[in-house]
Amino acid sequence: MRFRRSLFLLVALAIIEPRILSRAAENPKAPAFEFRQVSYFERWSKNDQHEFTPDKQEDLDHWSDMITINAYPGVDDGEKMAGTANAVLGNYRSHQGKILKTDSVPATSDRPAEHFISVMFVRPQFSEIAFARFKLVDKKGHSFVYSHRFYGDKASEQMNAWIAANGADVEKALLEWDGKTRK
Repeated sequence: MRFRRSLFLLVALAIIEPRILSRAAENPKAPAFEFRQVSYFERWSKNDQHEFTPDKQEDLDHWSDMITINAYPGVDDGEKMAGTANAVLGNYRSHQGKILKTDSVPATSDRPAEHFISVMFVRPQFSEIAFARFKLVDKKGHSFVYSHRFYGDKASEQMNAWIAANGADVEKALLEWDGKTRK
């Protein structure tokens, strides 16, 4: 698996994942879903990982916005979901990610616990932030990850300004996103 894909193991609502993938397979030219009023198209899938980018961002080696949906087979309860989120957090740290925030929302009688991580990666070629939501839906573990990148010599400075201006809004949107496909 390419380095980028190993970093971004996150962003999925199990109930909607089959609908998203079914729509993408039916008409690859149609958007699979909308996030923050932007249409996303399926670009790559393998096993339990699926990557989506907006129109005109087809190049998976040079994109600005990506949503990755991961399914976690065998993750079927809150304890396993928390363990998966912690494993991803450890993966981010081992790849020199700067953890910006972690949060967990406890389970209630009608909703399983959820977990959230935001992390920034600074590399010579780019700077990237990933917002990851881990959620059990119908006893199936998933992560939904929104990632944003800047390239070039000033990528880190651009990323810091972008996070200050947009970070809270993106986090809120991801945590509220229902993942519905467009009709």
